[in-house]
Amino acid sequence: MAANIQSASLAGAVSLAIGIGIQNFPEGAAVSIPLRREGLSRTKSFYYGQLSGVVEPIAGVIGALAVIWMQPLLPYALSFAAGAMIYVVVEELIPESQRDRETDISTIGAMLGFTVMMILDVALG
Repeated sequence: MAANIQSASLAGAVSLAIGIGIQNFPEGAAVSIPLRREGLSRTKSFYYGQLSGVVEPIAGVIGALAVIWMQPLLPYALSFAAGAMIYVVVEELIPESQRDRETDISTIGAMLGFTVMMILDVALG
């Protein structure tokens, strides 16, 4: 039990860390690929993609402290965050992935990503 939160466990922490790590690959690509397409060098595109992830460890510490302080509001805040993520995927990413000829690859990628997260949720959490 961490920080007097009964539902906190090592398996839950590992599951969350793996999920965040897996999510960081497409997030970095979402920054780097458009920059490369706009004419930046591979090195600069990669650098800016990496730089976009620098805030995550800092925000993680701040978030951990906020969880302890705002525990009663946590279910509502997490529900809002999940809804915002779903909105962004439906509004921005799915239409963008279906513009070119390779729509099957992006659809299969979305399905595989969902499957991996569900397996992680069931197996580790």
